[in-house]
Amino acid sequence: MSGFSIFDGHNDLLSSLWAEKSFDGAGFFGGRAGHLDLERCRKGGFAGGFFAVWVGGEPGTGPDPMATYREFSAIDPVRAERQTLEQIAILLRMQAARPDAIRLCRSVAEIAAAQEVGAIAAILHIEGCEGIAENLDALHVFYAAGLRSLGPVWSRPNIFGHGVPFNFPASPDTGPGLTEAGLRLVQECDALGILLDLSHLNEAGFWDVARISGKPLVATHSAAHAVTAATRNLTDKQLAAIKASGGLVGLNFGCQFLRLDGVKDPSTGPENMLRHLDHLLAHLGEDGVALGSDFDGAMMPNFVTDASGLPKLTAALAAHYGETLTEKLCWGNWQGVLGRVIG
Repeated sequence: MSGFSIFDGHNDLLSSLWAEKSFDGAGFFGGRAGHLDLERCRKGGFAGGFFAVWVGGEPGTGPDPMATYREFSAIDPVRAERQTLEQIAILLRMQAARPDAIRLCRSVAEIAAAQEVGAIAAILHIEGCEGIAENLDALHVFYAAGLRSLGPVWSRPNIFGHGVPFNFPASPDTGPGLTEAGLRLVQECDALGILLDLSHLNEAGFWDVARISGKPLVATHSAAHAVTAATRNLTDKQLAAIKASGGLVGLNFGCQFLRLDGVKDPSTGPENMLRHLDHLLAHLGEDGVALGSDFDGAMMPNFVTDASGLPKLTAALAAHYGETLTEKLCWGNWQGVLGRVIG
């Protein structure tokens, strides 16, 4: 096991289990082919993180769509609501079956309690709000079920705004900002204490959130555009706004967001991650940077591969930054920002 506990800004385990038809989450406990299962989490020191609900195709519909497509069309809201409910239910069933192994957490106190007993602390996150209608009724239901973080859009348009498409080299300034419904969603999330994830918003949407939200600006799984000019990465101007708000960026491990050439190639060494972290730390400070792997949602570098490989990353971080800053990057900084948003 890693000498550092990892709190991770983003994974797609729930949508992956759903696609694998593991609706009770048994694949997580018994072993599966993806990046996360219980054994590999324990081996790597993966002790908590944001567990995303994401609506894609029907179960078993095939490989990663990002391998061949860069822009995505809006999806049916009725199907989206059904899949959102079904994926939330997976996490609830997992907790009911093995509270010793994983717990849905609604506060930093609950995260600490889960860590104390060795259970993985799961923050429920929705990535792209196609399953929420303009009246926001579903938002309140999902909040009652444990939702504490959401991204208004994934990399496609919906009734709330416009997601940034996948492209390189290109600017994240790719279209209009939030809709009127999107502005209301931001205000309601602020009132409830739901963290707003800016990771897949285009630049205009980012500035809309920055203008109307009174909470820290957070991108749970992004990287630095000045280093790798992918549309999914954040410009230095955006980083300055995040710092001014007391916010945070979790570094995405996806190869194409880290490499200087923007290529989706697993032969991506730790120096690529350190280059981004150096830049983020220079612009955000030591309290404004953390990790946001995108496990089960992106191509991982060969030196990490999956959750069991996290000790290789933490060893590289400790050698480069020392143990105190490494602990903040791995765990402490997420607890700080979560405490300021969800309590």
